[in-house]
Amino acid sequence: MIVANFINGTSAPATDATTGLPVERRTETSPLVDPATGAEFGRAVVSREIEVNSAVAAAAEAFKTWSRTTPGERQLALLKLADLVEATAAEIADAEIRETGKIRSVVLGEEIPQCVDQIRFFAGAARALGTAAAGEYLPGATSYQRREPVGVIAQITPWNYPLMMAVWKIAPALAAGNTVVLKPADTTPSSSVLLAALAARVLPAGVFNVVLGDRDTGRLLVEHPVPAMVSLTGSTRAGVEVARSAAATVKRTHLELGGNAPVLVFDDVDVASAAEGIVGAAYYNAGQDCTAATRVLVHAGVHDEFVAALVKAASAQVPGTDFGPLNSQAQLDRVLGLLSRSSGTIHCGGKQHGSAGFYLEPTVISGLAQDDELVQEEAFAPVITVQSFSSDDEAIELANGVPQGLASSIWTRDTSRAAALTARLDFGIVWVNTHGLVASEMPHGGFGASGYGKDLSMHGLEDYTRVKHVMIAH
Repeated sequence: MIVANFINGTSAPATDATTGLPVERRTETSPLVDPATGAEFGRAVVSREIEVNSAVAAAAEAFKTWSRTTPGERQLALLKLADLVEATAAEIADAEIRETGKIRSVVLGEEIPQCVDQIRFFAGAARALGTAAAGEYLPGATSYQRREPVGVIAQITPWNYPLMMAVWKIAPALAAGNTVVLKPADTTPSSSVLLAALAARVLPAGVFNVVLGDRDTGRLLVEHPVPAMVSLTGSTRAGVEVARSAAATVKRTHLELGGNAPVLVFDDVDVASAAEGIVGAAYYNAGQDCTAATRVLVHAGVHDEFVAALVKAASAQVPGTDFGPLNSQAQLDRVLGLLSRSSGTIHCGGKQHGSAGFYLEPTVISGLAQDDELVQEEAFAPVITVQSFSSDDEAIELANGVPQGLASSIWTRDTSRAAALTARLDFGIVWVNTHGLVASEMPHGGFGASGYGKDLSMHGLEDYTRVKHVMIAH
């Protein structure tokens, strides 16, 4: 099995958008590994300059007409795509699970329905872009603003949510009238290729293209002179590299980077209920979620009781049943290294689970200093760290004392306290008495080392537009 590029409305071999002639198919491939077993099951094409050039050329050619379609036409196409994703859910789930080890019921019951809803949201949003009213802001002249598509968009997605992150990228970009060249993570390409094949049934050729490959492939795409914007979801390190490369050609960048979410637990909570909720939000997708509730800050008055409740709830989680494996051996080794170097006390877990696949036992570790690696870095694993605080000010200081600023949550029965603290948390998302819920209508994005730009919501659509002022003299 070889997973191939999808360029200009067709699978490999790619077709040159200008000449219409086949582009030479490369023989270079990379392994695809099932993280639930550790076994290789296929290969994926590794694209280089000729494939990247072909995809960008196809997108540039398609932009000439797609950018001139009406919002209603784009809405209809996206609604059809949402219907196709919904109808093909089982096939998409098979591809997603094979490369991620996700739990099938979660993919089919939660992730794919969310993707369908998000595509449908942006289908409607395409017809609802607003701007300032036209008017005479200077004597003798009428001014108005136009929101226009940016152009060809280079998009790079991560391995933790291959399908969902592709949807978060392409839906607003296409709704705004842009065309796309998307590069998925090299370990999880299949669902993105399936999405492109479905899109080819309702979109003109070249509007949505997928090139597969490694970091060098991504670099070629980012540095290509044609794309006007680069949108990345990935690590902070990757974001810095993309921003640096994009600067050479003054490309716009949209960066949704790593998270390290603090979870502030006060001494008035229902301990058992809060612990169960936090464990569920921490271990969802094996903790491989940039908003995972894994950095718990708990009031000293209930610290020991809460740790015990976390351990009880965590110990009830079964790898392979309640959450899947880590993405790769390298990711498992990285997390085990973080745990081995930590000075904290491991209450449960901390070891590889089983002999097959890349599973980690559900882990709870307390007694960490603020400068511990596990506090300052995103573990991206089923690992909950616990720190103690004695006052609201100390809780805020610990919460904000990391470079990342994506998501956070507050757990308390005191609504006045919650309202006051939401303003002091330096994070793009703040949940109260819940964690991790996503609404298509609400923005998702962070501050600081977590990047800039918003996914979802009307803000996400506006990020893929440019604003033009037009003034007409009377």
